[in-house]
Amino acid sequence: MIISLLPGSGPSADNGPGTGTSAGLDDEALHRNYAYPAVDRPYVRFNFVAAADGAATSGGFSAGLGNDGDKRIFTVLRRLADVVLVGAGTIRAEGYEGELVDDDARAWRSQHGLAAHPAIAVISGSLNLDPESGFFTRAPVRPVILTAGTADAGRRAALSAVADVVDCGTGTVEAPAVLAELGRRGLLKVLCEGGPAVLGDFTRSHTVDELALSISPLLAGGEGPRISTGDSPKDSVPMDLASLLTEESALYALYRRGA
Repeated sequence: MIISLLPGSGPSADNGPGTGTSAGLDDEALHRNYAYPAVDRPYVRFNFVAAADGAATSGGFSAGLGNDGDKRIFTVLRRLADVVLVGAGTIRAEGYEGELVDDDARAWRSQHGLAAHPAIAVISGSLNLDPESGFFTRAPVRPVILTAGTADAGRRAALSAVADVVDCGTGTVEAPAVLAELGRRGLLKVLCEGGPAVLGDFTRSHTVDELALSISPLLAGGEGPRISTGDSPKDSVPMDLASLLTEESALYALYRRGA
């Protein structure tokens, strides 16, 4: 069961619906804990899992680090989002074929004024994606590909048959331009699931609002990647701890951008 480790904060801190007791947090409590604020611009939440020694993968995949609690929170985060944003490298590595939410999530979303399935947006400067892959042929909604103006014209034409292809920068994909396009589409609750290069880009542009970080109670070893790569920003981005949950020695931290 998932419980809160921060007295006076998180889903057990008010008298709203859902419980945050010694019996653990129910789904409604998790919905309140991870609810997006009311904003008039795209609000960017990143979700990552890492081992206790900082490794971002185990056996080459992030899925090897998660436990049942992480999977439950992962499901809640997708349920709440207007759009799932992901880098092309993560698509190639982990598939993302078919539905991203189940029937229960579709029903919940419809009851709460959201589209039945979140939009899917992919960042790809090179358009190195296979239009015949399962990601496209089994897509529950038409994907949006956010690319650079210099991307290959042939790839652009092929992918335009299966997705909306939008320029968000000239030589590279620029995070502010990505958010401007999502905002134009009315997609304000942004859940970004990676990869590390995307978090690095958004960190440098100071466009990360939240980081939902699951810390797995294991040592992965090796020389695997971190959750963020690329050049460091000129100034580090301060984050405040908004909530801290736990289950079976795993930690689920929610960091929010500080003042």
